[in-house]
Amino acid sequence: MTSSPEAPETAPATPGTDSLLHELIGRGFQFLHPCDEHGEVVAVVGVRAHHDVVDVLRLHSEDDAVATRIPGDEENILAPSRMAWQSTGTAVHVLGDLLSLPDQHTPGLADPQQPSAAARGCWVPGGPGRAKWLAATA
Repeated sequence: MTSSPEAPETAPATPGTDSLLHELIGRGFQFLHPCDEHGEVVAVVGVRAHHDVVDVLRLHSEDDAVATRIPGDEENILAPSRMAWQSTGTAVHVLGDLLSLPDQHTPGLADPQQPSAAARGCWVPGGPGRAKWLAATA
């Protein structure tokens, strides 16, 4: 048996959920941890409002994640009536998809002849472990 002086090639490591979440934080995502009536965390919810859109991430488990990009004027970001993009699946898959989206304006969401208003609003506390996003009206 002969041995090769070269080391075997290894595939680059796939980033894990933790490192992908840190990358989202670095891009400006803010996270909430909604709880049930017993105080148990039911999901990790990340939100980032930018340009004319809001990106929303819901992690229920390593195998159950949903990310959406919605218009900045959408009233209910957790149950939107309109969305420009969505990804579902494992946390690593969905986080990777979300990180690959362009930051700039999303075509089709606003009239290109009109100035694009930035997505505006704020989180309002709704009780222990709960909050609601309120979109700005003016």
